[in-house]
Amino acid sequence: MKFGIFTHVPWPEGMDTRQVFRNTIQEVQYAEELGFHSAWLAEHHFSRYGIGSSCLVLAGNLAARTTRIRIGTAVLVPPLHNPIRLAEDTATVDALSDGRLDVGFGRGTANYEYRGYNVDREESQGRFQESITVIKGLWTTPEFSHQGEHYQVNRATLVPPPVQQPHPPVYLAATRTQATLEFVAGTGFPLIVGVVQDTPEALDLCRRFVELSSDAGHNVPMSEIPFFRYFHVGKTEEEARRDSREAVNWVQDMTQWRRQFPEGSEVHHHLEDWRRTRTELPPTYDYIYENRAIIGSPEQCIAKIKALQKEGIEYLGCTFSMGGMEHSKLMRSMELFAKEVMPHFA
Repeated sequence: MKFGIFTHVPWPEGMDTRQVFRNTIQEVQYAEELGFHSAWLAEHHFSRYGIGSSCLVLAGNLAARTTRIRIGTAVLVPPLHNPIRLAEDTATVDALSDGRLDVGFGRGTANYEYRGYNVDREESQGRFQESITVIKGLWTTPEFSHQGEHYQVNRATLVPPPVQQPHPPVYLAATRTQATLEFVAGTGFPLIVGVVQDTPEALDLCRRFVELSSDAGHNVPMSEIPFFRYFHVGKTEEEARRDSREAVNWVQDMTQWRRQFPEGSEVHHHLEDWRRTRTELPPTYDYIYENRAIIGSPEQCIAKIKALQKEGIEYLGCTFSMGGMEHSKLMRSMELFAKEVMPHFA
C-alpha cells in the first residue's frame, strides 16, 4: 500500500505566511525521511483556507529540498490558467525534481476564485476538458497545434520537455458532477478523490469510475486511485481527538465561511466574528471523525485503513496538515503513523 501526505497549506489568523511555508517544507522533508511515497499540494486563491496559489512554485522549492519523495498537485485548476503556461511549468518542475512530479488537475470549487480571475464558472467544464487535451498535446507532440473553443495553439514546441515519458503521471478530480466523472474515465487517467465527501460516498464514486473506465476500455483499477482522508494519530484515541479537534473544526468553519463569498475574500475579515453570527453550522467534529477522517490510536488507524483496503483502496493520502494544528503535534502524528501504522501495510 502506498501512503502520501497532503496539505492545502492552511493559513490561520495570527500566523506569518513565511512560517506556514517553512512548516510545509519541514513536513515534506520529514515525510521523505519517514518513507512516505508522495507529498501533494493544493491550489487555492484569495483565501486563508490555502495559500498554495502558486503551488508549482512551491513544488519546485520542495524538489530542490528532497531527493526521493514524489511531489503531486491535488489539484491544479486549469480553467484559471493558460494551458501552455501550465505545460511549461509542470515540465520544468518535472525536470527540477528529476522526474518526481505527479500532476493532479481539477475544476476547483470556490466561485470567488473564478471571479477573481475574471473567468466564467459556467465555462469551467469546457475549459477544464480542453486544457487537459492541450497540456497532454504539448507534453507529447513537437510543433503542437490546437484550435478549440477556449484555446488556440499554433505549432508550439514545449521547452523544456518533461523528463518522464511520455509525460508525468496525471490524475483527474471529480466529485458530484457526472459529466466530469465520465470525462475522467474516458481519458484513461486515474481518478483522484479528495476529503470533501463522506467515505461511503467517496468509495461509491471510485466504484462508478472503475465501471466507467472499464466501459471506455481503459480498465483503470481502484488501486491506482489516490484516496484522501483527514488524519491524526495519537498514542490513545483520547489524545488524538483532543489534539485534532480545533484543527478539524477550523477546516470545516473555513470551508463553510468561504462559500459565502461570491466575490472578494474572507482574508481581511475575522473568523470569530463570523462564528458569532452564522445561522448554519458546519459538520461537527464528531461527524468528520466518523465519516471523513482516520483519527485515533495506531491500532484504530490500522483497523480503519484495513477496512478501506478491503474496499480496494491501495493508495491513501493523509491530510495531517489542518489549520490551527500545532506543528510539533502534526510532526509527532506523522512519526507515529510511519512507525506504528505503515509497517502493517508493507
